[in-house]
Amino acid sequence: MPNILRVALTDEQRRDLHALLARRDLTQYTRQRAECVRFLDQGRSVAEVAGVLECHPVTVRATVHRFEKGGIAGLPDAPRPGRPGRPARLLGAEDRAALGGLLDDSAQAGITWTVPALCEWLRDEREVEISSDWPGELLRREGFRWKRTRDSLRHKADPVLQ
Repeated sequence: MPNILRVALTDEQRRDLHALLARRDLTQYTRQRAECVRFLDQGRSVAEVAGVLECHPVTVRATVHRFEKGGIAGLPDAPRPGRPGRPARLLGAEDRAALGGLLDDSAQAGITWTVPALCEWLRDEREVEISSDWPGELLRREGFRWKRTRDSLRHKADPVLQ
């Protein structure tokens, strides 16, 4: 016969759980885990809780084990993986205008840019980090047109071909 999982909360834990459930910024899964603990504290079985919350009983059991290890503080989602640090500044209208000016000046001077080089320029000069896919999309939206760079330099000698 499988072990019956039970949760018995203290009055303080019930207050903390109630405060957690009252928050409006909870993720879906954090709320689900908190509800699991609340229903189990009321004496319901794992199967009943899974039926009420429309989840798998394994999810309810995992929540109980998570609660046993970390208490109420263990119920919220774990931090997402990724590079820590300050968030990158978003590309604003001023940055797009500076990028457009750079490309116009470069075209006059006969300088060509690659999209990775534009990303590097934005990072170094404007302190904006974006993926290498995004500048091409932005330039298309702004009406910039370009052709693939040729192996020859003939297009740089004639301003009409630029």
